[in-house]
Amino acid sequence: MSKVEFNVEDIIAAFPDYGEVVGYKPITAGHINDTYIVEYKLEDGSIAKYLLQRINTVVFKKPVEVMENVCGVTAHLRKKIVENGGDPTRETLTVYPAKDGKNYYSSEKEGFWRMYNFVDDTFSISELTNPDDFKNAALSFGNFQNLLADYPIDTLYETIENFHYTPARFATFKSSVEKNASGRKDQAMPEIEFALAREKDCSVVTDLIAAGELPVRVTHNDTKLNNVLFDNTSKKGICIVDLDTVMPGSSLYDFGDSIRFGANTAAEDETDLSKVTLSLEYFKAYVDGYLEAAGESLTDNEIKYLAFSAKLLTFECGIRFLADFLDGDVYFKTEYPEHNLVRARTQFKLVADIEAKYDAMMSIVEESATTILKNRKIF
Repeated sequence: MSKVEFNVEDIIAAFPDYGEVVGYKPITAGHINDTYIVEYKLEDGSIAKYLLQRINTVVFKKPVEVMENVCGVTAHLRKKIVENGGDPTRETLTVYPAKDGKNYYSSEKEGFWRMYNFVDDTFSISELTNPDDFKNAALSFGNFQNLLADYPIDTLYETIENFHYTPARFATFKSSVEKNASGRKDQAMPEIEFALAREKDCSVVTDLIAAGELPVRVTHNDTKLNNVLFDNTSKKGICIVDLDTVMPGSSLYDFGDSIRFGANTAAEDETDLSKVTLSLEYFKAYVDGYLEAAGESLTDNEIKYLAFSAKLLTFECGIRFLADFLDGDVYFKTEYPEHNLVRARTQFKLVADIEAKYDAMMSIVEESATTILKNRKIF
């Protein structure tokens, strides 16, 4: 990350005075942006909390377009939530403009900043311990997709080019194999051969989109469990956060990445590959929750390709890890020399297990769709 000098008080002063500033503190959980909770004392003596965040412009090179996407999507969500009788202050993020009226504050010295509402009385989950939590996450991401089903997609910017365009990811991988910048190609030959044998999978979704057989939708593109805020009382997911990667794409990208992350029985860098499997129990929990929340707004083809998307997004992640290993670990942070190779092996083992369980996964999707979407003939 580039060196940026800033004084938090000066940044706070660039935004409207919501009350007397009584304190601020950093949130250290994130790895990309700098984030602070700012507390204001209101006239009635109560405390209001806001989220002040600096966007990492090394990672997000088009921050103005990022903010246009975020503002457009959150405004759309807020309108739908109000129409449905919900609470937009808790069920979506709200962007608060700076004093100059822009939806951000920026300076060459201090960087690029924004202010959100702080959704209090919530918690997040980093590691799954039961399928119910995974279903709740599916309900949240499915609801996110459903509420944005009629979003004017032509107004949304692609802020990171080819983010989930798997053919481009595969082309990058093949270039990394050819260049072998790290000189470690011989260590990864089984993984390279595994990947090369599955090149045809990369274009399945993109070809369907190009043919008009899959719709382009608003996609979150980072559907990890910890991007859902759960209500402290109800324990239900209420708000989707971390919207910087919101872009046009396929709903299958979000679904597949959720399965890759949440239905894997092992850690992303597990060295004992015997522990790496796809949990059909967790897969079913997510399918049930996702179709319950988003099924009515999904097309038949989107539902038919849910199981395939789990394989595709896992494979895509694997070739990204493997390419970075061959490039010399220039993108992903590593803790030891073989870390990216271990990650690639884990993803590819999960791909192989998905292939072995594919018929069972398709049956789960069909059964769930038949049960939840009773009046539709999909399969």
